[in-house]
Amino acid sequence: MTPGSRGFVAAIVAAQVLVQIGAFTLPALLPDYLAAWALSATEAGWLIGIFYAAYVLVVPVLVALTDRLPARRIYLAGAGLTALSHLGFATIAEGFWSGLALRALAGIGWAGCYMPGLKAIADPLSGDAQSRAVSWHAAGVGIAGTASFATAGAFAALGGPAAAFLFGAAAGGGAVLIALIIMPDTRPAPVAGPPRALLDFRPVFRNRRAMAWIAGYAVHTWELAALRAWGVTFLAIAATRNAPPFWVPGPTVLITAIGLICIAVSITGNETAQRYGRQRVVTWAMSVAAVLSLLTGWMVGLSFWLALLLVLAWNAAIYLDSSALTAGTVQAAGPGLRGATMGLHSMVGYAGGFLGPLGVGMALDLAGEDAVVGWGLGFAHLAVVTLAGLAVLRLLGRDPARPAA
Repeated sequence: MTPGSRGFVAAIVAAQVLVQIGAFTLPALLPDYLAAWALSATEAGWLIGIFYAAYVLVVPVLVALTDRLPARRIYLAGAGLTALSHLGFATIAEGFWSGLALRALAGIGWAGCYMPGLKAIADPLSGDAQSRAVSWHAAGVGIAGTASFATAGAFAALGGPAAAFLFGAAAGGGAVLIALIIMPDTRPAPVAGPPRALLDFRPVFRNRRAMAWIAGYAVHTWELAALRAWGVTFLAIAATRNAPPFWVPGPTVLITAIGLICIAVSITGNETAQRYGRQRVVTWAMSVAAVLSLLTGWMVGLSFWLALLLVLAWNAAIYLDSSALTAGTVQAAGPGLRGATMGLHSMVGYAGGFLGPLGVGMALDLAGEDAVVGWGLGFAHLAVVTLAGLAVLRLLGRDPARPAA
């Protein structure tokens, strides 16, 4: 199996699915942990968000190293730490602080897997083949993240929360095995010119096209992480307050079903972007997502069905530009700077992923007993963030040689 072949791409995507399948076990089981550990909403936001914060701290080093070291070595370390974090959550976590440390370890593990795995796929390819491989990678990661909600709910129903985390640990071990067998242990080709400092992102900051997509990805992740962190809890409360029929599946199953629908939306979004223009599609998707974030939270006390419908529509709008944003960054990267560009892409994007869940949690605590106001404001803050990011994307993505319309 040669790098760049369809089998190689499929194997790396499979490894990413396995290493990601336990990533959202905690958000899926968050209503249980809120009660069992007596967590405030802000503390819950920290537990979800610290995954992204830890990722941000280490991803620039790990991904920039892929310009110098075999991606395989970094990936193996990341997958191993992911499995270890899930194992620890199943066996030794007993409250906020131990949970926080293990969630941070999971974030470090994902930093060693996400972009290094994507780089292993992207490097041997170019043009449309590269863009489509990136899209399938994003779809695989999305499928795994989506499936993790229903999977966690099923394993927790059978053996409690520990069983769900043990499954995540086993899946991470499977990713380690695939990487050992499939990924080549070869160093990247040296780049002509003087050596560049490992964490020198100045050439990336000077790349306006790359920075435009990075800005868009930052607010995309901010919004997506917030909805993933709190989606199950939001639907659970909406169901408690509005009593849907008995045959309606539980929130973990509903969130999984929504996510699976949105995987097709993500792939369609990248194909649509290639046909009609990446910036046009991203602009439309982000604008719709901003409107939906203003509306969704208020439905918690009004109608379960409206709450569910808006969560579905909002997810679809977010997923529409997911692979298009990442593919834009990959294709805008300068020669010899793909690893550094993707590292900055992840670092800035996942900083938003830390702030999104925390922002919703703080709004819920500030609202106190008024859950409707808390959810309304918690989700509405994402509209401001999304529109600000869209403005930056359009400003940086504008051709300076072309006069403004």
